Amino acid sequence: MSDHIFDPQAALAAVGRALPDGVSLRRLKVDDLEAAQALSREFQWPHRLEDWQFAVAHGQGVAAVRDGELVGTAVHWQWGKQHATVGLVVVAPRMQGQRVGQHLMHAVMAGLDGRTVLLHATPEGRGLYERMGFAITGEVRQHQGLATPAQLVALPQGMRLRPLGRNDAKTLAALDARSAGMPREAMLRKLLADGEAVVLASGGEAVGFSVVRRFGRGHAIGPVVAPDLAGAQALIGHWCSHYAGKFLRIDVDAASGLPEWLEAQGLPRVDTVTTMVRGGPLERGPAVGGWALVSQAMG
Repeated sequence: MSDHIFDPQAALAAVGRALPDGVSLRRLKVDDLEAAQALSREFQWPHRLEDWQFAVAHGQGVAAVRDGELVGTAVHWQWGKQHATVGLVVVAPRMQGQRVGQHLMHAVMAGLDGRTVLLHATPEGRGLYERMGFAITGEVRQHQGLATPAQLVALPQGMRLRPLGRNDAKTLAALDARSAGMPREAMLRKLLADGEAVVLASGGEAVGFSVVRRFGRGHAIGPVVAPDLAGAQALIGHWCSHYAGKFLRIDVDAASGLPEWLEAQGLPRVDTVTTMVRGGPLERGPAVGGWALVSQAMG
């Protein structure tokens, strides 16, 4: 986790909000993550303990506690000086209806004023986020299933897929920052170190890439960065073929043109969340697109 000092109780007091009886807020700690993972399982989230550990290592969160038991979480990630994402917002079923989620959100958003903040909302949370100033900007579709070998994608002359090179990380981090609209180099380098990556190259220069990593029930593809739809399909199709017969997940923009193609690769849509931004819009660079998220929580 970040070493920056984050005091959820002080944050909540600053916005003048009293907690429900018996509930206290404190900073989410590494020791809480087994309980957080168990809590998320109550909602059929697929996250393993390792998935929680990876996510929280790059951000900082708020824990809601009652009688010594973790009953809620929310996490934010600060990317550079101007951007942030918020996610892993979960409240124990027995505590719902008591505005614990509202208190968690106000606490986790404290200190993010002046930043463009991105989140992905479930239908249950969307109303709260709208009241907090978030605006709807799109929709993300979650596709998953047992992959099948991908259809061959014709790339323009001079473009090809190649393995990750020893000196690619800095270039890929710059591509990711332009496509996501926020700098995430430390997180991306960790993904490259822990997962597998393939690069889309034009004349030897990296113009896109995709990463696959262990996640949940199998593997997750993301991020995917490419200059066009064909490049994105080639990068995703590489992993569909490589992991044919195995469980894959990918989260993509509903308007990207990818959902229908993913269905044909044996990855049906299983869920939809709403993309929301406060203080936006995100400024994404030209000639490069982000076609798949790292995760719904981190963006």
